[in-house]
Amino acid sequence: MNSLARPSRRRGAAGALVAAAACAALVAGCGGSEEKKDEGKPAAGGAAAEAFPVSLTNAWGRTEVGKKPLKVATVSDGDTDIALALGVVPVITPDAEDGGPVPEYKQRAITKLGAGKLKTYDDTDGTDYEAVAAAQPDVILGMNTWDMDKDYAKLTPIAPVVTYADKKHADTLTWQERLKTAAKALGLSAKAEEVIAANEKATADAAAAHPEFKGKTYTYAVVHPEQITFMSYADQDAGIFEQLGFAKTDKAKNYTAEKNAVSLENLDQLEADVLLMTYPFGDRGLLSADELQSNKLFQSLGVVKNKHYAVVPSENNLASALAYPDALSSPWVVEKLTPILAEAVAGK
Repeated sequence: MNSLARPSRRRGAAGALVAAAACAALVAGCGGSEEKKDEGKPAAGGAAAEAFPVSLTNAWGRTEVGKKPLKVATVSDGDTDIALALGVVPVITPDAEDGGPVPEYKQRAITKLGAGKLKTYDDTDGTDYEAVAAAQPDVILGMNTWDMDKDYAKLTPIAPVVTYADKKHADTLTWQERLKTAAKALGLSAKAEEVIAANEKATADAAAAHPEFKGKTYTYAVVHPEQITFMSYADQDAGIFEQLGFAKTDKAKNYTAEKNAVSLENLDQLEADVLLMTYPFGDRGLLSADELQSNKLFQSLGVVKNKHYAVVPSENNLASALAYPDALSSPWVVEKLTPILAEAVAGK
């Protein structure tokens, strides 16, 4: 769900406690093993070596990977998450955290892989081509970036660039599709299937542990600087909410990706069995949580009066991870979001 403002480079961080299996699935999804991985060395993936060379069509031409890559560079945080999910420690990545703390799900994977601290470059002004070249990668992952139009020509002289087959895929590919394409180039297709299965199990286990979710309607809204955005519109891809058993409200049909603003006069459009909101822009948002909760119309909503309303925190990267799901963050999202949903359903 694209619930946050679109960054220039896709950031999986910017981001089921109910089941122990979810934590186990997270470890599996991170591609962990008991062996410590050296930087730049991919995990075996538990399958026979895949055939090389690999040839992939992309929106700018073709990518030819002659032999199994050992040194992988990434040009977005989402691509770093892909590499880590596959058990690969990149030789260089953008500094998605800008020197700040690493999200919990990402740190878990880094720790599991024995990587210490990732080697990063400052991406404030975009991809640092010199830093990427200095790392001497065998391949460059660019499955999660919106900057490939300007990056491709400068990256291809450095190493084969693995990216999407159509420019519109920058927005439309699922994280599973991004993962599979990257995995094919790295010779880790079997590992990608393991990661996908682990993610699905984490969600299925959480849904099974909470049968009370099934059939409950939900609204998910984001307070942007200029508007309250109705994110659970009718054509929005079925995301974690629906995978856990929830359903969109009948009001969802009134909104689309292009028409998604909810005015303060129409806050009744948020009505549902469960309402979740997030305030990722802090003081730059249209209004604060306190300001919205003191609004008379908001207070009159049945979902609010009956305490079936909750705030999705943004400080721990949960709101961002919901906005830009990927192979690494998805089980963690289930882990963190499920108890919030359970309390909202219970009216606590």
